[in-house]
Amino acid sequence: MVKDADTAVGARRAREQFLTAGALRADAVAPGVLNSWRRSRDLQVHPDRVELPFVREPDTDTPLTHAAAPVLRRIAEDLSAQAVSVVLTSADGVVLDRIAADSKISRTLDNVRLARGYSYAEEFAGTNGIGTALETGQPVFIQGSEHYVGTLGRLACAGSPIREPVTRRVVGVIDLTCWAKQADPLLFVLAKSAGSQIEDRMRAMNNETETALLDAYLKQSRRYPAGVLAIGGDVVLMNPYLRQALNAADQTALLDHAAEMTRTSFTTTTVASLPSGASVKISAAQRIAVGVRSDSVVFHVSLHITESAPARGRQPIPRLAGRSSSFRRSSQQVERCYRDREWVVIEGERGSGRTRLGQAVAQFVTPERTIRILRAESFETADDFVAEFEAETDSADFAVIVANVDELADDALEPLAAVLQTRAGRGWIAATTSTERSSPLVDMLVLPFFTHTVTVPALRHRIEDLEELVPMLLNELTRDEVRMDREAMRQLSKLPWPGNVAQLRNILAETVSRQRSGIIGVEKLPAECHSLTRRKLTRLEAMERDAIVRSLSENDGSKADAAEALGMSRATIYRKIKDFGIA
Repeated sequence: MVKDADTAVGARRAREQFLTAGALRADAVAPGVLNSWRRSRDLQVHPDRVELPFVREPDTDTPLTHAAAPVLRRIAEDLSAQAVSVVLTSADGVVLDRIAADSKISRTLDNVRLARGYSYAEEFAGTNGIGTALETGQPVFIQGSEHYVGTLGRLACAGSPIREPVTRRVVGVIDLTCWAKQADPLLFVLAKSAGSQIEDRMRAMNNETETALLDAYLKQSRRYPAGVLAIGGDVVLMNPYLRQALNAADQTALLDHAAEMTRTSFTTTTVASLPSGASVKISAAQRIAVGVRSDSVVFHVSLHITESAPARGRQPIPRLAGRSSSFRRSSQQVERCYRDREWVVIEGERGSGRTRLGQAVAQFVTPERTIRILRAESFETADDFVAEFEAETDSADFAVIVANVDELADDALEPLAAVLQTRAGRGWIAATTSTERSSPLVDMLVLPFFTHTVTVPALRHRIEDLEELVPMLLNELTRDEVRMDREAMRQLSKLPWPGNVAQLRNILAETVSRQRSGIIGVEKLPAECHSLTRRKLTRLEAMERDAIVRSLSENDGSKADAAEALGMSRATIYRKIKDFGIA
């Protein structure tokens, strides 16, 4: 059934009147369309041009994409004789997949950027089947001139939100797009049906994974006498041993560490310190891979509660700063390993201060000796590195730290392992690794020689340590000539610190390059300190963020003036401020 011509003309006239007068009588168009036009106008979407950003390369390896794939293919095959495109998007309107058998409509969709990686959210594309469905959370059918952007007036699109079966949050949209002159109400029904089918497939995949996770958890609980923890998607299972032994803060910290391990299949064991001072050894006992999902893991957790030495009676270790119980625990564990001459892996995120911790502790215990740090990048070849390691450990007593052992070239691992075997029982060796390491050869050839693993907590997990870290690093940079005021310290404490202590040092170095004495205020902090995003920005994104921060500062915080100065739309600067977490 083709759309009535009078209705199409009425929508075109209503749009022209709205764009001209800025208002309409309530019955001129459907209420949902009128509300969307108002949002589009407020977002300053251009009514005559498609101005869409390429947001990112789409991630096609997700539960949504895998659940949707057979549904999209089936619909595309059923409609192959029609000029209809089948589109799948993410929750922010980014096109993940598009199937269009008709070459003419495919070219048209390319011209209006309804293509992979581009976003059809209302803030960019105005009223449309994808963006409006996301905005309202309801299925919509936008036809011809009901589109806010005139360039899209040749098309009709039926969009239906796809919700995650458990949380019911919108995770994407399925959209069927055709020529406006051929729009059929059946398209709207088909889009809603396809959305329901995708949700059913996601529910089945979740149930399969959750059933497998529960079975594995129950099996491990029967076999392992201590703590058992299972994590998969939104499911968390913790046995009575852990629930009774750990308080709420310790349970939260344990879940945080375990969740990080689920994202890295190569990290099988870690030792972590909890807020109470207890330490836990977390081992991945079983990973559950059902279909495409592999983020479900059952862990064994062994708990060690010991009395901590009173902080007041403990002599501080030079070049180390941190009063948090987790960092003190890590320091004490490394110190115990050094005193007992037990080889230790010091594990943590990049920039967390692993090598510095090992060196400072060893130097504190034996100030009369030099603690040698070996880095593979300091040598021209792997043979040179191994030869230097062999020479440095060719005595009855030695203290060596091999930094970033997980980044060693493969051809260095077997020779290094051969030397380690001959040094067993002599001296002290620490090896630092990253929690993101991905070298099975290191796990197999090198790490078995080390009897202990100590995890250095990420800076975001010990944010209270900034009170000691900042003054110490400023003293190293300026010889005690500068300090931070309270507002600047509060701003630093809000940051997520993906680069850890190394990032903090770089920020402080940039700050003191602007002011080398006195009291530093928050306005002297670099632009990145005004961005609270937890993801790591690309170099281009970081430059864009810095430009926005500078423009906001130069325009007294006015987003409209900052956007105009940068030559971008108000909608774009609002989106980027939100994306970059600019405070």
